[in-house]
Parts: sequence; structure tokens; C-alpha cells
Amino acid sequence: MGCGPDNPHGLQLAVYRTGDEIYADITFDERHIGAPGLAHGGAIAAACDDLLGFTLWIAGTPAVTRSLTVEYLQPVPLHNSHRLTARIAERIGRAIHVTGAGVGADGVTRFTATAVFIAVDAAHFAAHGDITGFGELFAELTRQAGGADPREAP
Repeated sequence: MGCGPDNPHGLQLAVYRTGDEIYADITFDERHIGAPGLAHGGAIAAACDDLLGFTLWIAGTPAVTRSLTVEYLQPVPLHNSHRLTARIAERIGRAIHVTGAGVGADGVTRFTATAVFIAVDAAHFAAHGDITGFGELFAELTRQAGGADPREAP
């Protein structure tokens, strides 16, 4: 739904990392309309959830969203590029606290987001569906974490 080209109705986010920050550029269009000419809050929240979730590559663990809060500061016009950024604020045991923001090309911060992700292992996902396609993803996250059990505090 969020990143990648496989879902033509998705957000099509191409996500990048620079140091301890994850970022993506997004331009909401008619697929994401709420009020006339503006992006729907749900589309904005989905983009935030997806982008903030990419900080898990920095954390080096698969995780799931426990909470997501979006503060809508300004209307988000359609057809205007916005840079979404996110970084890990802190990690307490399995809880990974992440912050983010959406800034228009005009420099205006239109929304901010905070989220808490809970580190899990592959068994969490296997209980809900076939994860064979995710084997390398889980292995890569484990390698990045130095082989540490994601349920342990860093």
C-alpha cells in the first residue's frame, strides 16, 4: 500500500536513508483526495505509517505499529511535493519511538507524526500468513542488528 510500484493505487513511496534519517518525497493526487484540492488525512496517515516504519532498517529489527499520531498543522494541497522525514527518537526495550514530519517544497511543515513500533520476530508474521517471501528481509534485519534478539533491549 505504501511503498514501491507493485500497487498502482498505492502511495508509490521511494524511500531513502541519509545517516540516521529516512526520507521520501510524495505528491498526493486525485487518488488521495479528501476535501476539494486537498489530501485526505487517511492518505497522509498511511504515508506517515509507511515512512516511519522504514526506520526499522536503522533499528535492525522487524516490528509492528503500536500507535501512530499525526498532527495536521496545515492543509496539504494536491499536486504539491512534500518531503517526509523520520528518525528514531529513542528505544526502550522492544518499543521503538519514532518522529517524523511532512514539509512542502515551500518550506511549510504541514504535518508531524509520532509512532511507537514494537520489535517482533518472524514468528509473529508467520502466525498470520505465508512469510516465505520475507525470509531474506528478516535475515537482513537480523544481520544489521548484529544477530541480536529483537526482543532484547539494545
